[in-house]
Amino acid sequence: MQNRKTRIVLLIGVFLSIFTNAQAQRGSIRGIIKDSGTTENIVGASIGVVGTTYGAVSDDAGNFVLTGVPAGTCELQVSYVGYTTVRVENVVVRDGLEVVLEIKLESVGELMDEVVVTTSRRRGNDIALLAEQKKSSLVIQRVGAQELSRKGVSDAATAVAKMSGISKEDAGSQVYIRGLGDRYISTSFNGLPLPSNDPRLKNIALELFSTDIVEFIAVDKIYNSKMFGDFGGGGVDIHSKDYSGNGMLEVSVSSTLNTNALSNRDDFRLLPGGSRWGFSEYSIPPNPLGGFNFTNSMNPESRSPYPVSVRLLGGKSFNIGTEGRLNFFATASFGNSYEYRAGINHDVNAQGARKRWSDQERFGYTTNSTGLFNVGYLINPQHKISYNLLFVNSSDQWNDNYSGYFRDITEDGTGLRRLGSYAQNKLFVNQLLGSHQLTDRIDVDWGLSANRVEYTMPDRIQNMLRLLDGQGYVIAQNARSDNNRFNQRLHENEYAVNLNGSYKIGDSETPKGIIRAGYQGRFKKRNFEALQFNFHHTERSLIVDPDNLDAYYNQENYDRGFFSIEGFFGERPQTYSGDQKIHAGYVSLEYNLTDRLTSVLGVRYENIRQYVDWVTLFVPEGDNNTLAENQFLPNLNLRYALNEKQNLRLGASKTYTLPQFKERAPFYFDDGTALEYGNPYLYPSTNYNVDIKWELFPSSSELVSLAAFGKYIQDPINLYSVSATSNDISYVNIGDAGTVIGAELELKKDIIRWNSDRDLFSVGLNVAYMNTNQDIDANKVQEETDFTVRPTHNNASFTGASDLLVNADLTYSKRWRKSGNLTATVMYSYFSDKVYALGVEQKGNLVDRGLGTLDFIVRSKINQRIGIDLLIKNILDPEYRRIQENASGHVPVLTYKKGQYFSLGLSYQLF
Repeated sequence: MQNRKTRIVLLIGVFLSIFTNAQAQRGSIRGIIKDSGTTENIVGASIGVVGTTYGAVSDDAGNFVLTGVPAGTCELQVSYVGYTTVRVENVVVRDGLEVVLEIKLESVGELMDEVVVTTSRRRGNDIALLAEQKKSSLVIQRVGAQELSRKGVSDAATAVAKMSGISKEDAGSQVYIRGLGDRYISTSFNGLPLPSNDPRLKNIALELFSTDIVEFIAVDKIYNSKMFGDFGGGGVDIHSKDYSGNGMLEVSVSSTLNTNALSNRDDFRLLPGGSRWGFSEYSIPPNPLGGFNFTNSMNPESRSPYPVSVRLLGGKSFNIGTEGRLNFFATASFGNSYEYRAGINHDVNAQGARKRWSDQERFGYTTNSTGLFNVGYLINPQHKISYNLLFVNSSDQWNDNYSGYFRDITEDGTGLRRLGSYAQNKLFVNQLLGSHQLTDRIDVDWGLSANRVEYTMPDRIQNMLRLLDGQGYVIAQNARSDNNRFNQRLHENEYAVNLNGSYKIGDSETPKGIIRAGYQGRFKKRNFEALQFNFHHTERSLIVDPDNLDAYYNQENYDRGFFSIEGFFGERPQTYSGDQKIHAGYVSLEYNLTDRLTSVLGVRYENIRQYVDWVTLFVPEGDNNTLAENQFLPNLNLRYALNEKQNLRLGASKTYTLPQFKERAPFYFDDGTALEYGNPYLYPSTNYNVDIKWELFPSSSELVSLAAFGKYIQDPINLYSVSATSNDISYVNIGDAGTVIGAELELKKDIIRWNSDRDLFSVGLNVAYMNTNQDIDANKVQEETDFTVRPTHNNASFTGASDLLVNADLTYSKRWRKSGNLTATVMYSYFSDKVYALGVEQKGNLVDRGLGTLDFIVRSKINQRIGIDLLIKNILDPEYRRIQENASGHVPVLTYKKGQYFSLGLSYQLF
């Protein structure tokens, strides 16, 4: 009771203090920050009232405002990376009045220690991000909005793939960090976790996040206590844009043309099923087995492959009282793209004999609609809250045609398999964030999120045909599932809470150390269902038109008995549901052991409960299982400042890798090429990580770093073939251990400056070399599961891991006085060979051959209002090749070219 009274008294005291301050005589200071040499506006400069906590950052036009400043004479300090810090003395503030200043900074190129980064709005600036990296006690790697624009990056997946040690698979959404894929990675938005949009994957597809909404993307490759412990390769955290200026509104439009699609513009064919805007309301028809009641057409439609993208963004800020400021920012965009590719698509056995030998032709169409709304309320310099609302709708529509040899169906090479579908993702993100300076020693920040993902594939259609004696095509069928329509839906809700506090040890201005502690919770529920309808044909001699299958599949022919419809599980869907709860607490101590050596020692505890239940064809009565874990995760980070420009860092940690819902549910999932189901005996892996890194910051815009890393993974999880007869695949703890050893080099260097630094050549380079290896133990799998595996090799690389990754860019930038600028970048990327799938039954591994890509990007700001962009991507247009290693050598099984991309964009800032 006494404690409760004490808290009430303290709370009343806080409100009285705020009220008293509000009654004091106060004024405001407004101004603009400029370069003394070029007179250009400086964006992101820090302005503070000396001896107080009042501060601001200059906006996109170089303007700043300080509200609620106590009346009297004060002194301002203005700083920015690469400029001499300036003190403006004898600024007289009068009650209710506004002081207007123009402040000019002189460029010196260095003086890193004078930097004070106080807002996330300009943390997308290259120099500001490097300043944070240099001073941070933890190892951080970030790519900001400025670099993303310079490199012509359009989405978060492409953005992280330009960072050292990271690659992305070409035909999917998975990102690999230091050779480790989806299961070893986590994804968050403003520090709060995100749900997955794919029933097969742990992470949400990063392609969903347009760089229009991104201020910067952080990748943590070294673990610390504030992160969830399901960590192996790294964590990706997307930070959204906000706004703090006086007002802006910008509109832009662009178009990106693909040469392959244009070459087929007169015959670009897609199956109906989704609108051109990426939305669909299609659902399973009533009485699907009692007649032909499907409404989607099977006939491909021609489209003109001319895409367009539009974007609108704006922001506005308002003063609230004498100290407060309310900031609004919003952006809305829509974009679409067309894709065409042609090549081979084969499948062979261990001796190279054909199982499938076909030519593949793909027509693809994607859309992305994104809306972001942000409101931030700066109550006073010590307290801020903000709200983020993000909505993303994306769609992927494709029409695949395979023609040639299909074993047991069309062995004369006259087969035609058509697979067409439409998939839609809807993501809703709601976040409420707060940060508070309670005293000069105690800081608290918190976050709440409520997110939802809806994924639907409403009507995937597969047809198998064969050419009959040159007369025309007839229906072909060997298995009942050769001709089918498939529907799957996923709904996932995820809630998260973060509560973090810190206490400064020693002097509050220059503390000897900081104690941090916090609680984090993550709670998600998933529901998934899939329903497949197989068409069993009794009439297989009737000539059909592949481009007019509606003439065959209709109610009239159903009534004639030409075909019947059978549910894979009757009219019941196969389902699984998952419920996962993680409660975590952590504590860490950051301490300056010497003037040069800083340590961060932490420990994290997580209580994990994962429950899965399912109803399938093979378990119609349903079943369930529960995984319960308690994880203690120690970690250590050391930073030794060799001098003012160099750091040496060391990181070591223990983490884990958790199986996902679908991986533990024996739910049968057919992706159109293989039958996949979960393993209820699956259990988490344990990971041990160690890193050492050297950093050199020659100037405010330059970086040289070299890192070495190693990972030891106990009981790694892998997708593997577990049936010799049907080639079914499942998830297993494949062996006792896996290892990753590698090194990374990163370079950012200004080569030539002239014309008062208004002209600049700069170069960027990152190189990663890795060696990955994992045991493959058939006896271990058989003892721990009901599966029997027959591996070709006893060990192999991790799937998706390239030994060598290279990204290089050369940039020329020019500024002219009237807010104009031009940036031209040539960028090259390369990845070496990587294993796509592990070999089984005497077959060797499936390997994707390495290749390089070349892009050219020009971005120009004609004046303060008008911008023009030109992008030419995939200039070399290399051939993507997948080979099957077997006794007869290396057999190509997949080849295609993506074509070149030409993009032209125009932006106009209204104010």
